[in-house]
Amino acid sequence: MELTKSELEIMNVIWDAGKPLTRGEILELSVDKNWKDNSIHILLNRLLAKGALTEGGFARSGKSYGRLYEATLTGVEYYARNVFNGGAERLEMLFDAMLENPSVNAELIDKFQAKLEAKKASL
Repeated sequence: MELTKSELEIMNVIWDAGKPLTRGEILELSVDKNWKDNSIHILLNRLLAKGALTEGGFARSGKSYGRLYEATLTGVEYYARNVFNGGAERLEMLFDAMLENPSVNAELIDKFQAKLEAKKASL
């Protein structure tokens, strides 16, 4: 599933909140957005159609009730899927970038190595 920049901004708001949100809450929490407030219905409907969001019930919003929008996958799951959709080359680039991170130490490399060896053995 590929998301546009605007769709991804909405998803990041929902992922950061860690709970289903109403349209109004998404607007309130979307501080640095690249889309107009009136576009939110279009963006939410596209995210529903793509399967990135689902309706999570209703919540009181002012004097009325509004739909709750809930992510169908976590941010980590979304980004991991996109890395794998890019093929082996993209995955290798991610691996190289991870190894350049200063927080990668010998202990973490040992954990990665054990997981890679287990995966290799299962192939």
